[in-house]
Amino acid sequence: MLKKFLKQISFTSQQDFADNYEVLVPENFNFAYDVVDAWALEEPNKKAMLWTDDEGKRFDFTFADFKKFSDMTASFFAKLGIKKGDTVMLILKRRFEFWFSMLGLHKLGAIAIPATHLLTDKDIIYRNNAADVKMIVACGDKQIIEHVNKSKHASPTLEYTVSIGPEIPDGWENFHKEINEAPEFERPAHVNNNDDISLIYFTSGTTANPKMAAHDFLYPLGHIITGKYWHNLDENSLHLTISDTGWGKAVWGKLYGQWIAGANIFVYDHEKFTPAEILKAIEKYKITSFCAPPTVFRFLIREDIMNTDLSSLKWCTIAGEALNPAVYDTFYEMTGIKLREGFGQTETTLTVVTLPWIEPKPGSMGLPNPQYNVDIITSDGKVADVGEHGQIIIRTDKKKPLGLFKEYYKDKEKTDAVWNNDIYYTGDIAWRDKDGYFWFVGRADDIIKSSGYRISPFEVESVLMTHKAVVECAVTAAPDELRGQVVKATVVLADEYKNCHHEEMIKDIQDYVKKTTAPYKYPRIVEIVDKLPKTISGKIRRVEIREKDN
Repeated sequence: MLKKFLKQISFTSQQDFADNYEVLVPENFNFAYDVVDAWALEEPNKKAMLWTDDEGKRFDFTFADFKKFSDMTASFFAKLGIKKGDTVMLILKRRFEFWFSMLGLHKLGAIAIPATHLLTDKDIIYRNNAADVKMIVACGDKQIIEHVNKSKHASPTLEYTVSIGPEIPDGWENFHKEINEAPEFERPAHVNNNDDISLIYFTSGTTANPKMAAHDFLYPLGHIITGKYWHNLDENSLHLTISDTGWGKAVWGKLYGQWIAGANIFVYDHEKFTPAEILKAIEKYKITSFCAPPTVFRFLIREDIMNTDLSSLKWCTIAGEALNPAVYDTFYEMTGIKLREGFGQTETTLTVVTLPWIEPKPGSMGLPNPQYNVDIITSDGKVADVGEHGQIIIRTDKKKPLGLFKEYYKDKEKTDAVWNNDIYYTGDIAWRDKDGYFWFVGRADDIIKSSGYRISPFEVESVLMTHKAVVECAVTAAPDELRGQVVKATVVLADEYKNCHHEEMIKDIQDYVKKTTAPYKYPRIVEIVDKLPKTISGKIRRVEIREKDN
């Protein structure tokens, strides 16, 4: 399959990759037809997904199965009037019907909007009206149904609601009944152009309503690097990415690049994340490649890894938040596996990444992905020197790279605010070392300015996370009359320390930071809390902490 899309497949160095990596872009590319159906034609019995859940159910799907079920799904959707350009929201947790629906929508040229089951009726109303959602396909869970039903009265474009079960309420279509009764699917005469929108993600807003990042039909090809090279997959791989299908990480790690590489995707459908169960799954099913955010690895290294057979596991990648070196070091000591970080956004694919031929530097995001023209610039627009903080940007004067979003849907003003003069501004601050590796500093709005110093919240958080009592933390700026701002640490303690004397623990944490990093970075304010404020995507809402302090 890769030979259809790449001029050269194997690389020996970053320079070789930069010089010779080239995607052969087909006309009117459609992932469902050109990858999934192509696999089904070439190797119908090839394994595509091993799906299991926390109740012990298991289903093994081949590519022929996915062609069959996506055809059935596309036929059902078409019967309801879904066509090219229509928007359909998918609230499907980790159910395999998500993959049927995504492929079915691709086959019709429609626009998929994956969404989390954590949305309230107000969240759903906002999304329905912002994107003119025509249909919602959802799990038939009581809470989801309740929120969707409450949204209907204020969602004039919403025509159909479809349930995959177990509950099929009045006024809802029965997904499984309908796909089994649907007529034979007929491919539309013209499904899509390459620059048509196929996918919209609502970015998790921490200060305002989420924006709608729209991607075109070429977006999956931008993820060849994700699956083949970052996840290091081949046709014998069984890959697990920890992600609900409502988040962008799902198509990063459970769909596009993985199937182009011919890998088998492992899906563990669970209601509650349990680190010990993830380790058991890796052991039982012989998972070979694993990707998760640093938080997951922090939990895993507190489990009984040394008595778990992880011999099948060969490759681990990490993304979603910056990696603390302490997590890298501990996991490497326990498993012998080097965590390989990658950085990107809802608006992009991987922009900075640690590929197989790159030696990881713990805490570094890696090197720029040559697929993008990535740079770091200072506030006055100059290229940042080695060690100098600046904003990560993507230059688009020569071409729009595969994987970069098309626009913020129906919002030219917001699009132009971040993408102008042939530069896309990520809003993320970093610095590069003498070897070209990028090091994350923080979001532009998060940098702390205290007594003339510019302090990276992430640098302080990295130190705090090595303290024996700290399990989670957020570093923010707090107002101060003398210094302008001071460093504040809001911390969650590990269970065994929650009943300690807080004043003594605060002093211990402050002293620890002073000894471990430059003393001016230590948190002059430490607040111990039971939990940190977060968005529905799990990102820490530092803005909420700041607002409370102002």
